[in-house]
Amino acid sequence: MVRDTRSLAVVVSLPLVLLVLYGYALNLDVRDIATVVLDQDRTAASRDLVGAFVNSGYFRVVRYVDSSREIDQAIDTGVAKAALVIPADYARLLQRGRPVPLQVIVDASDSLVANTIIGYVGAITSSYSNQLLVQALRRLGAAKTTGPPLDARVRVWYNPELKSSNFIVPGLIATILAMLSALLTSLTVVREKERGTMEQLVVSPISSTELMMGKLIPYVTLALLDVALVTGAGVLIFQVPLRGSILLLGVMSLLFVAASLALGLLISALSGTQQVAMTTALFLTMLPTMLLSGFIFPIRSMPRFFQVLTNIIPARHFLVIVRGIFLKGVGLDVLWPGGLILLGFAVAFVALAALAFQKRL
Repeated sequence: MVRDTRSLAVVVSLPLVLLVLYGYALNLDVRDIATVVLDQDRTAASRDLVGAFVNSGYFRVVRYVDSSREIDQAIDTGVAKAALVIPADYARLLQRGRPVPLQVIVDASDSLVANTIIGYVGAITSSYSNQLLVQALRRLGAAKTTGPPLDARVRVWYNPELKSSNFIVPGLIATILAMLSALLTSLTVVREKERGTMEQLVVSPISSTELMMGKLIPYVTLALLDVALVTGAGVLIFQVPLRGSILLLGVMSLLFVAASLALGLLISALSGTQQVAMTTALFLTMLPTMLLSGFIFPIRSMPRFFQVLTNIIPARHFLVIVRGIFLKGVGLDVLWPGGLILLGFAVAFVALAALAFQKRL
C-alpha cells in the first residue's frame, strides 16, 4: 500500500472527504424558496402580505409578474419553486372583514420540498391572519370579522398526489446511469496495463483520441440499453408519469451517459490498478450524485461553496432534464442549456482521457 500511492491517497482522504460532504450536505431544512408574486391588488396591504412571507426567512421573491403565463414560465424553467397570487380586491375584502381567497402555486416535481413549502404557507398565513384579526378587533368602528381574513388555497403542480416515487425514481435513474456508466469504462485502459498488453496499444497506428473513442463507443450502446430498462421500469413498475418527449429523453440520456463513460475513461487512464479505478469511479459518481446533485437534498439549502461546486457534477444538470421531461413535460426550448453542458462534459472528459493516455506513452 505504501508503494501504491494512489490507493493510499484514496484510503487516507476518503474518510475526510465523506465527513465534509455529509456534514455540510445533509441539511433537510428548506429555506430561501424562490418565489414569484402576482400582485393584482398593488396596495399597502398586499405589500405587507408579501413582506410577511419574505420576513419569515423561508421565501425569497425573485420576480414580480403580471400574468399567469409568466408564472407558468417561471416554474417551468426552474426560476421559481412557488408563486403567490394576490387577488385584485384583497385590501377591500380585508377592510370589510371578509375572507380573502389567496392562491399559492407550488412546484411539486420535488415532493419533499413541496410538502415543506405547503407547511410553511399554512403556518405563515395562519399567523398573519391572526394578526389581522387582532388588529381589526382593536380598531374602533372596524367591520365585524366572520372568520380568518385569509383563505390560502394551495395548487400543487406536476405531482398533485405528492407521491415520493415521482420525485425519487427520476433521481435514481440519474444515479444509476452515472455510477454504472463510469464503472463500465473505468477498467478499460488500466486493464491493458495489468494484462501487459499496453505495448500493443502504444505501437498501434491509432491516435490517443481514436483509442479513447474506440473504448467509448461500444459502451455507449450498452449504456443506452440501460437507459431504456430503467426508464421502462420507472414508468411501468413505479407508475411515474412520462409527460415529455421520449425522443428528447433518449437524446439527453445519450449525452449524459457519454459524459459519464468519458469520465470513467479518464479515471482508467489516470489509475494504476483496477481496484483504484473502481474505487475512484464509485467515489466520483455515486457520492456526488446522491449528495450534491439535488437528488435528495435541496441545493439552495447548501453552503454557497457547495452550491457552486454542484455545477461541475453532470448528474446535477441531467437531474433537471429528466425531472423536467418526466414530470413537467417541458421541451428542448427549456432544457437545451443542460444538454449543451452535458455535451461539453463529454468532449472535455474524452480530451482529458486522451491527453492522460498520451503522457504515458
